[in-house]
Amino acid sequence: MEQTTQQPARKKRILSCIQPSGIPTLGNYLGALKNWKTLADDFDGAFAVADLHAITVRQDPAKFRQQITSVLALLLAIGLDPEKSILFIQSHVPAHSQLAWVLNCYTQFGEMSRMTQFKDKSQSHADNVNVGLFAYPVLMAADILLYQADLVPVGADQKQHLEIARDIAQRFNTLYSPTFTVPEPYIGKQGARVMSLQDPMKKMSKSDPNPKSFISVFDAPEVIVKKIRSAVTDSEGAVRYADGKDGINNLMGIYSCCTGLDYAQIEAEFQGKGYGDFKAAVAEAVVEELRPVRERYERYVNDKAYLRDVAAQGAERASRIADRTLQKVMKKVGFVLP
Repeated sequence: MEQTTQQPARKKRILSCIQPSGIPTLGNYLGALKNWKTLADDFDGAFAVADLHAITVRQDPAKFRQQITSVLALLLAIGLDPEKSILFIQSHVPAHSQLAWVLNCYTQFGEMSRMTQFKDKSQSHADNVNVGLFAYPVLMAADILLYQADLVPVGADQKQHLEIARDIAQRFNTLYSPTFTVPEPYIGKQGARVMSLQDPMKKMSKSDPNPKSFISVFDAPEVIVKKIRSAVTDSEGAVRYADGKDGINNLMGIYSCCTGLDYAQIEAEFQGKGYGDFKAAVAEAVVEELRPVRERYERYVNDKAYLRDVAAQGAERASRIADRTLQKVMKKVGFVLP
């Protein structure tokens, strides 16, 4: 009797991108980046430095180049393995721009007009409301659809963009024939939604004009301690999670993410202790959480030759997948292929 060997099931592909627009905050790290290593273990992962997206806002060329390299080094520092996952710089794969143009022609003006992020960014960058800012979600759709991504991790602010990517994919598949995988949102282990240390009603942001409001992943330990010590709390003095205690709730969320303790365990640990003790413990936990990332980052960012090799290898692997998708699209639309 002939034996058949069962092929291992194909891992689902997950795609995630990060813009090189400044140093990520503790919020970016705990909310997303910390989980990327787990995603890379569980899925067929592709992770990109989304430099094309970053130019919707004017960039200083020299600083921009440095930031792109810095973010690539950070992806390595959080534990992503370029042999296991595809790590690449978006602009190194020309298919992103080419597919984005084709998909622009399959996206309705009214759909883009409804994008809330465009409305928000138009107000904050009123002197530079460019077409790229308007068409940004179509480039994001191209990023996702090129790699036939099954899953895309999304935060609340990107949910609308994934919905439009799904609409574009379904529209193209209906007009021609199945071409794109229709991506699903990935809702994984919830990272903390980290809020500003000075205004805990607002999300922590690297663009906040008050540097005390956010922690950068590369802040020195003494800077982290100082910022957490000055974090806004309340007058009650009890470490407990409750409505109206936004500052303490925020610090408890950070401490929980760094230590793995739940809120009940945190409350028990600090019962009878004041905010000074609690802030000291939060600061120490954050310093230890970021220490290995910062140390690995310093090693990678200073090895320019290795970063060039990682980028080149990643672009080659990404292009093999992206170009296959692009060729299918061009053929179905009716272009004469070279």
